[in-house]
Amino acid sequence: MEYKAIKLVKRPDITITPDLFETVTLQTSELKDGEILVKQTHMSLDPAMKGWMSPATDSYIPPVALGEIMRSSGIAEVLDSKNEKFAVGAQVMGMIGWTEYAVSTGEGLQILPPGLPADAVLCVLALPGITAYQGLIEMGKPKAGETLVVSGAAGSVGSMVGQIAKAEGMRVVGTAGTDEKCRWLEEELGFDKAINYKSDNLGDALKDATPDGVDIYFENTGGPVQHAAFENMNAHGRIIVCGMIADYNTNTPAPGPNWIDIIRKRLTIQGFAMPDHWDNVPAMSQKMAEYWMNGQIKYRAHTLHGLESAVEGINLLFSGGNTGKLLVEL
Repeated sequence: MEYKAIKLVKRPDITITPDLFETVTLQTSELKDGEILVKQTHMSLDPAMKGWMSPATDSYIPPVALGEIMRSSGIAEVLDSKNEKFAVGAQVMGMIGWTEYAVSTGEGLQILPPGLPADAVLCVLALPGITAYQGLIEMGKPKAGETLVVSGAAGSVGSMVGQIAKAEGMRVVGTAGTDEKCRWLEEELGFDKAINYKSDNLGDALKDATPDGVDIYFENTGGPVQHAAFENMNAHGRIIVCGMIADYNTNTPAPGPNWIDIIRKRLTIQGFAMPDHWDNVPAMSQKMAEYWMNGQIKYRAHTLHGLESAVEGINLLFSGGNTGKLLVEL
């Protein structure tokens, strides 16, 4: 059976451009004992992919080798199986890549309960949800009544962070790049306040929205929000650094805040990456499912169509053009 896949053939300079990729036509191979054939139905596009394309070998995960199918997580259906653990018709989730079909031993693939909507799985139970849970709950140690500020709050991770925090009894302030996104955060997700970070008075607006200071800052973007949140941190505050998307497409990262307040306010600043926490994923996914089933989590997906839409579409993550978790439906 012929199918299309997209390989990474060049490293990005600053931005992700179409010439980094090559669309190829491949042929499925005959299954060996222990293997399965899957047809991918939904593919996740995430900001971390920019780092996976870089040549850096000192990151939390090895780079995608040139000539390899581009790395991504997704959901697929098992079409054929010579592995007794995977029945034909089962829905699986894992690192499948930019490809319509794949032959796998099943390693790293998780069998999903039947009947779960694919967009809900990728928006809530997969990487965005577990990243939000790990950063906020396991590392931030939130307490009811505390104040959280989350940047990139309308993004796939930020929207989960804010809703988890509300479920845990926190005051939640988010920043986003459009007034429409801010309305969605307040009116649909229940944020106490959402601020357009492009506002001229960002610092004043954030200070007004956090009259009791900031106990946890969940960092997804960097940029001006970082400085405004840092200035309002309370003593013994926690800063959880998940992403710095404002710096992903620049040659020179923006300067960060002065470190004097780290000492004066006894702040804890912690970066993290999910591969360090794979052993806890099932428990975190279960907790996210409980929030969702209790009506405490909502989501929205920004869906592209067709494998090759990923080539241009991935840049929506860096322009802020996506409205929700960015997916490709194949």
